[in-house]
Amino acid sequence: MFGIHDLTLFVISGLLLNIMPGPDSLLIMARSATQGWRAGCAAALGVGAGTMLHIGAAALGLSALLATSATAFTVVKWVGAAYIAWCGICMLRARLKTSETSKPASDPLGQTPPYRFAPMAALPYRKIFAQGFLTNVLNPKVALFFLAFVPQFIDADAANKPLAFLVLGCIFNFNGMLWCNSLAIFTAFASARLKVKPQVALWLNRATGSLFIALGARLALAEQH
Repeated sequence: MFGIHDLTLFVISGLLLNIMPGPDSLLIMARSATQGWRAGCAAALGVGAGTMLHIGAAALGLSALLATSATAFTVVKWVGAAYIAWCGICMLRARLKTSETSKPASDPLGQTPPYRFAPMAALPYRKIFAQGFLTNVLNPKVALFFLAFVPQFIDADAANKPLAFLVLGCIFNFNGMLWCNSLAIFTAFASARLKVKPQVALWLNRATGSLFIALGARLALAEQH
């Protein structure tokens, strides 16, 4: 149908590729662990929207520009690397809110009242969605992946190759969304069960930020293939 072959192999391969850790998965897990499953799902939906943009561009042949133009690839690569690194820096700079407890009026020593730690300020879901979208769409390696992977499952004599590409891309993204949203829910559930304290969540956020900076550097050093 649509000139597609080995669909079962495509689905299994796509699931395995989605499970592989990357900046998308790290962002989803970090947002779920620090802000709950809704935040993680917002990041996942942003990733899915970015993937659909890649799929549409590849089906229309726009992604081929990245594969053939060294200049276009380099520009997108550096913009993507800078954005991922910036996300990491923002995570490293995260701070816990502190609130001052009431000091007894009769305190004879005038000691500084104790502080209690509160969770980090929550990001709006639209901003988390945008982070997921930009983290995915500004990665030129994703575009090249679709150009290299999807055509292997389309017959050479298919009547409508762009349509076959879109169908396979939508299947891939649907499976990816199942995985990403499951990851968001599982991470939030595990975080709640473990009763992660605000200080622990802060250091988890910073660790993820460090990984984002490393992934940004890796993307910046990536070569066009």
